[in-house]
Amino acid sequence: MKTGTLDPAKGTPAPRPVSRRSSDGSDGEGVLSRPTAWWDRARTFLTEVRNEMKRVTWPSRREVYATTLVVILVSVFFGIYLWGVDLLLSTGVHWLLARFGAA
Repeated sequence: MKTGTLDPAKGTPAPRPVSRRSSDGSDGEGVLSRPTAWWDRARTFLTEVRNEMKRVTWPSRREVYATTLVVILVSVFFGIYLWGVDLLLSTGVHWLLARFGAA
């Protein structure tokens, strides 16, 4: 959802003007009539990105440390667990093959 001004009466985003673009993506004007239109769109986009980044709630250093530690420990746990399951299944298959005389 694009950010914009708020409608003061409702506290909701104000309706945006209807675009004049046609179904093929053109804005109804010739390509040469506004050769810098891409610059205006890029500037608007970057302004909106900057405004959104101001609203981001960044985690504290402590939260990043804690979640990183959890990810590392869970990864090590499941790595060891899957290694053990693989070792068990591999040993079982080798025992079956040796028991029943397969090559």
